[in-house]
Amino acid sequence: MGILIKNGLLVNADNKEKADILITDSRIQKIDKQIEVAQSAADRVIDASEMLVLPGGIDPHVHMSLPTGAGNSSDDFVSGSKAALAGGTTTLIDFVTPVRGQSLVAALNDRKKEAQDCLTDYCFHVSPVEWRAETAGEMIECMTQGITSFKIYMAYKDAIGIDDDVMYRVMETVAMKNALVTVHCEDGDEVERLRHALAEAGMLNPAAHPKSRPAHTESDAVKKAIDIAKKTGCKLYVVHVSAAGSVDHIRKARKEGRKVWGEACTQHLLLDESLYDGAFEDAAPYVLSPPLRKAQDRKALMEGLRDGTLQVVATDHCPFFMEQKRHGLDDFRKIANGAGGVEHRLTLLHTYGVLSQKFNMQHFVSLCSTNPAKIFGLYPSKGIIAAGSDADLVIWDPGAKNVISAKTHHQNSDINIYEGIETTGQPHVVIKGGQVAFEDGALQEIPPGQFLKRL
Repeated sequence: MGILIKNGLLVNADNKEKADILITDSRIQKIDKQIEVAQSAADRVIDASEMLVLPGGIDPHVHMSLPTGAGNSSDDFVSGSKAALAGGTTTLIDFVTPVRGQSLVAALNDRKKEAQDCLTDYCFHVSPVEWRAETAGEMIECMTQGITSFKIYMAYKDAIGIDDDVMYRVMETVAMKNALVTVHCEDGDEVERLRHALAEAGMLNPAAHPKSRPAHTESDAVKKAIDIAKKTGCKLYVVHVSAAGSVDHIRKARKEGRKVWGEACTQHLLLDESLYDGAFEDAAPYVLSPPLRKAQDRKALMEGLRDGTLQVVATDHCPFFMEQKRHGLDDFRKIANGAGGVEHRLTLLHTYGVLSQKFNMQHFVSLCSTNPAKIFGLYPSKGIIAAGSDADLVIWDPGAKNVISAKTHHQNSDINIYEGIETTGQPHVVIKGGQVAFEDGALQEIPPGQFLKRL
């Protein structure tokens, strides 16, 4: 099967050029100023005049079918990947989170089976949730299966979080193999103390949620993680950075030459803590961790993206139904924790990043595709429009206008934290593995994606 894309403006992280693209099977075969239709042997020609052509988006932080006390997150790998494709994201990195006592390798194999119908390409970060005699060997076995990143949690210590000693051992093992640790940075002990103190004081509504996780609980944990990474020589990636102090710690570490990367999420860039005020039904959708913060934190995140302190924009996609949020109607600690966003990442960042003149389209591509591809071992198969790279492409209509709504989104949820937000720019055609997956607002039938062994 062949597709010829003509007359588009190709945008990579380091350049823009007007050119045609010839796709054969699942890869980009040729890029040239002018490829004649008759010489291309293409089954289909797509005219991309007045459009941009971007490398497919990579979201390195999503949670499909995440188990919680209120039931699994509402998107499984099929529905979640449909939402991703509709938004221009063609590769997802999810998580393997074993229960304590379970082999990391067994948990990885179980998760692969769970994701086998995912329509995007996919891979995983594996989470050590304890340290057993077998843990180091299991981590190394996961690496032989193409896992190059391991996620640790400094919060949720009653379930999956780890203490400093285990964190040191994980980083030490990862550093020996030149792999990468991604870390959820919150001072879990302090968060739990605050959560219980607020509850005992009778503060049980959603407005207590941000008070239980103040900015210093994140920034203090970021500093600790950076310090342990320095001692072990481990490469570190800080997920969902939300606090200005965290940005400062990452900036300082990078200036010192540390191999530390930072990720921002769209919700922390665009929404603020005022949304926790009001009735339960209005505030509960925004219960996610870390919580939404102040205007000064949003400003610091955007500046971090502009100056290279933060390299990636992800979503932490973890949607729920309102009924699951109501699980915590009488106690904010039981509200299903998370929100969806994988479908809206590119259009939100285009509208409020590029069109707001925070950065240009090349930098947009680096944040949404190229940088995650490079950091997580997917480049140059992913993250670039180049001959020989995977044919994961987004034909982007930069002027298309939309209003985000739960009535029209593709994620499996009856709520949307971006409800009513106006956007400009959206996918016109999304090509995944050389096949049209989304066109003119409609998903197309395509086969499942591939599990990606990373290098």
